[in-house]
Amino acid sequence: MKPVKTLYAAAALSLSLAVPGASSARAAGVEVLNEGFDNVAALGGWAQVNNSVPAGSGWFQGNGALFPAQSGAPDAYAAANFLGAANGSGSVDNWLITPVLDLSGTTTLSFYTRHDDLPGFNDMLEVRYASGTGTDVADFSTLLATVGGTAAYPADWQQFTATVTDNGSGRFAFRYLGPADTLNYVGLDTVSVVTAVPEPAHWMMLALGLGMFTLLRRQSRL
Repeated sequence: MKPVKTLYAAAALSLSLAVPGASSARAAGVEVLNEGFDNVAALGGWAQVNNSVPAGSGWFQGNGALFPAQSGAPDAYAAANFLGAANGSGSVDNWLITPVLDLSGTTTLSFYTRHDDLPGFNDMLEVRYASGTGTDVADFSTLLATVGGTAAYPADWQQFTATVTDNGSGRFAFRYLGPADTLNYVGLDTVSVVTAVPEPAHWMMLALGLGMFTLLRRQSRL
């Protein structure tokens, strides 16, 4: 059974543009993830789940010829396209899931995304969150926001942020979805997760626990 978690606030259900001062506010926390996608095939701890019908390709290394990365080498970003469904026909449901992260209270996810702006297509990316360590997409029931869909997908790299409040293990997921014939190509870059510094009381309890463990070890030697 999935471990019981307390989600102190039902995560922010909207995605916001980064604003001046946001990065300085996050600096007070601990960065538990910073990924620039230099090598998508060798991502450590990340998971991919392709529930497209019929299933085609997963997330892949960006194509710098279509557009360059937000940061780093031209192809240093993760990409997904209509071929998530085999032969570009069917329904795309393509997931890219972060490693398991140790969260402590209020946590901010930030990332950059854009698409290849061709007329007649309607790219869509969902951002989701789940407590725990698994990769079952059914667990990612907390929808933080949607990029694109009924709104225009950014045609240039744009930074977004979303916030959750949780303690313990958790994962974020990027879900590219929609009918294959309505989708084109999106990029994802510079994903960062900053979580709050644990409260002093937390550190005190940890120190007391370690002290008690040392005492018990010493007593066992008497």
